[in-house]
Amino acid sequence: MSGQGLKAAARVTTEAPRTFQEGRSMSSDNVAVMVLEDGRVFRGSTFGATGQTLGEAVFCTAMTGYQETLTDPSYDRQIVVATAPQIGNTGWNDEDDESSKIWVAGYAVRDPARRASNWRSKRTLQDELENQNIVGIAGIDTRALVRHLRTRGSMKAGVFSGAALADYEELVARVNGQPSMLGADLAGEVSTDEMYTIEPLGEHRFTVVAVDLGIKSNTPRMFAERGMRVHVVPSNVTFDQIKELNPNGVFLSNGPGDPATADGSVALTQQVLQADIPLFGICFGNQILGRAFGRDTYKMKFGHRGINVPVIEHHTGRISITAQNHGFALEGERGEVFDTPFGKAEVSHICANDGVVEGVQLVSGRAFSVQYHPEAAAGPHDAAYLFDRFSGLMEGA
Repeated sequence: MSGQGLKAAARVTTEAPRTFQEGRSMSSDNVAVMVLEDGRVFRGSTFGATGQTLGEAVFCTAMTGYQETLTDPSYDRQIVVATAPQIGNTGWNDEDDESSKIWVAGYAVRDPARRASNWRSKRTLQDELENQNIVGIAGIDTRALVRHLRTRGSMKAGVFSGAALADYEELVARVNGQPSMLGADLAGEVSTDEMYTIEPLGEHRFTVVAVDLGIKSNTPRMFAERGMRVHVVPSNVTFDQIKELNPNGVFLSNGPGDPATADGSVALTQQVLQADIPLFGICFGNQILGRAFGRDTYKMKFGHRGINVPVIEHHTGRISITAQNHGFALEGERGEVFDTPFGKAEVSHICANDGVVEGVQLVSGRAFSVQYHPEAAAGPHDAAYLFDRFSGLMEGA
């Protein structure tokens, strides 16, 4: 490709697919392209590692907390598009990771910060993405990309740079050849292999078994602050193994993938409910509890991802601004009461924006869950009271 063509390719464009490549290969040390399954192409420059990555293109509306977002296991196999125009200002530190690694498949931003400026920063975002071999793209019109995803829905995508660049038809074929998020069983990919324990801060009050479906680091810390010893166990834990730990309560964590595939976790949850052990779930755990109640799940058009999503609690009318990351949801309507093998249950929370189910619970109060992230990493602290509610539930039991 000519020098003029490479400069044009590096500019922010959303040209029609027919203009891409014009039958020729493309190579440059700095050029990157993001290709969607419907053939839409966004040209920009490399960000992070150079190469190829495939995943589901989703957008996150958070203006802060990119380090927590990138290390959230719920984003496994997803290419995250940042709607905030500038990313990377505060660099990367050694305290805010929510897991042991970056889990996103790729990262797409408009304007990466030229330098990091924060007293805790140890390195730049560019450096960390490169260190962990995360392929990204910068300099694209993320507004146009987000509008496209809001119209068409989240979809398969790929980011390509360096030696991974090829003709348009080849890149579209690679994108469409990857597995769909619908039907993806991912909790086992992100779960811990072995149990580990977080000790309580101060007096030990309760013991909680947290089933790791993609747990974030701040969740056990929130429990520990309330005097709970937390045994974090793998997603394939058995009910007998949970009973051996003699818990006062069981927690179902957030996580990635299609909840319709998580039959093992659903069966485990039903055993916990049958034993009348207090239970609390968030995000993926909310969908698991709903399935244990007999509810169906479905894939949302573009999901909820950000730290500014308003949720209404049905009984109180209380509105919380919440952190969320989910592409699947439970079927149901606000205040709906339904029968389960464990007693009557109800839809306890809905999203104020679109009416999506944001929480379910047993009417007896022995089990409850929410679709959002009350551990607030990153995000507002409006929902932190749910950890106190779980504490009170175990105390009452």
